[in-house]
Amino acid sequence: MNSKVRVGAVSYLNTKPLLYGIYNSNIVHDVDIILDYPSKLAQLLSIGEIDLALLPVAAIPGIPNAHIISDYGIASNGIVVSVAIFSEKPIDEIETIYLDFQSRTSVRLAQLLLQNYWKKNVVFVQADEHYIANIKGTTAGVIIGDRALQNLKKFPYSYDLSAAWKAYTGLDFIFAAWVANKELSVDFIARFNKANALGLQHIQEVIAENHFPDYDLFTYYTENICFKLDENKMTGLKHFLELINGR
Repeated sequence: MNSKVRVGAVSYLNTKPLLYGIYNSNIVHDVDIILDYPSKLAQLLSIGEIDLALLPVAAIPGIPNAHIISDYGIASNGIVVSVAIFSEKPIDEIETIYLDFQSRTSVRLAQLLLQNYWKKNVVFVQADEHYIANIKGTTAGVIIGDRALQNLKKFPYSYDLSAAWKAYTGLDFIFAAWVANKELSVDFIARFNKANALGLQHIQEVIAENHFPDYDLFTYYTENICFKLDENKMTGLKHFLELINGR
């Protein structure tokens, strides 16, 4: 019987500091790491194929026994850069929006903001793998992760969803948190937290390992992303989950 904790994470640039800490601490001997895109991780956690995942927070209500176990995750307190609606037209002229298939949280956030913040009715289309090529005219698209950073200069308009959330609510936002579907030992959680913290102490090493000419990773890791889930971010998470669940 495998006694290792099965840990799911994405391989986007935004997770590299956290993964660096895990791979370079003794916790690595106690985990099996599975890399996939966010919505697939939610599926794996919901059926018990993994024990712990850096999970898109919109998926938390659908996971049996889901609970956040770590003080670290992927969050922001304003402009995050890598989660946005991209378009050739201003948002008032957008009629159709492709929804990135890789993340439920970003999709739900976009839908929520379009309805309540921008007060804009659009047709939502579930995107396939090649949808970015179809973003043109009055058709926009939600793009997340590394692909969002790569497309920053390719479209005349981009609407940062974290910045819009901050303007709408005044709150910080958590995109993903380490969520377990089973009880994990206090010792494991403490060591897992320590491993996450280790990665954040080696940002320059993480940048050196990940050549990325499209955006400055030091800015990304130190100004755009917040890895520590403090009280303000948990308040934002609570409000987001209440909104998307109609409470």
